[in-house]
Amino acid sequence: MSKSIGIDLGTANTIVYVRGRGIVLREPSVVAVESRSKRVVAVGNEAKLMLGKTPGSITAMRPLKDGVIAEFDYTTQMLRHFFKKVSGNTVFSRPRVMICVPYGVTEVEKRAVQDVTLEAGAQSVGLIEEPIAAAIGSGLKVESARGSMIVDIGGGTTEVAVTSLGGIVLSTSLRTAGDELDDAIVSYIKRKYNILIGEVTAEYLKKSIGSVHPAADRGVMEVRGRNLLNGLPAIITVNSAEIREAMGEQLSHIVECIRTTLENTPPELSSDIYDNGIMLSGGGALLAGFDLLITQVTGIKAIVAKNPLDSVAVGIGHVIENDTDGINYRNRYKGL
Repeated sequence: MSKSIGIDLGTANTIVYVRGRGIVLREPSVVAVESRSKRVVAVGNEAKLMLGKTPGSITAMRPLKDGVIAEFDYTTQMLRHFFKKVSGNTVFSRPRVMICVPYGVTEVEKRAVQDVTLEAGAQSVGLIEEPIAAAIGSGLKVESARGSMIVDIGGGTTEVAVTSLGGIVLSTSLRTAGDELDDAIVSYIKRKYNILIGEVTAEYLKKSIGSVHPAADRGVMEVRGRNLLNGLPAIITVNSAEIREAMGEQLSHIVECIRTTLENTPPELSSDIYDNGIMLSGGGALLAGFDLLITQVTGIKAIVAKNPLDSVAVGIGHVIENDTDGINYRNRYKGL
């Protein structure tokens, strides 16, 4: 009577895939906590609306950082809330779960993911490496003998991997991703204009006019914040070129990570990647001009996945839909 579900437990968002139903839940990985009692008062969409707006008695926070669990108890309560949403609240509905982890995390971090999922109410837990899930969800033929390259840019980590024959040949996990880009925009506006903006505003700027290549610039936008010189509300206008400049250092780290991975790739697989191109997934793939930048730097065509935000969840879903018991990943692929 239990369900098999797949979870993309991201630093920014959690996406849940239920076997036979597809993606049924997309919510921010945010919890709001009462400061004194440590009681969780809101989770997901409701909690994200509170970011930067809570009174002193409530703290809105992300319980994951850089792709790994930072707050065990709050992550447990967040997952329990999501399980209730998709599976109900009876003992017979405890789900069998497959959940992703970044490539290269320690055994302790893997164990923490398993423990928190079981504590939240899972019947059993299987782990899948994020680059493999992203590659499957992006439509790459990971079981083929031909090499493929996936670049998955999430909120907390950027995963760059070369896959072949169902496994990861070479991979790098970089803890520079969407959240770091948001922080860079906040710092840039503060440094250049003496205006303080919040992380929600920075994320909105990045999504609305953010550009990583001049050919993809998207105009200008008004920004509201607090003037640090007099403490009063202020309005300024920023453009795509400024946002690109703000994100420059972090983007260079991501590009360098891709270059380094390509340099270390075996020659035969390099040839396949040149033919197939570099697949981009995750929220960062939606940054305007990111595919143009990667193509310009590497000389290899970069392709944005059809649904980059859902690639990891769709990949996990593909595995649980095609396995007889829903959590037989380790018997089918090389990996964990």
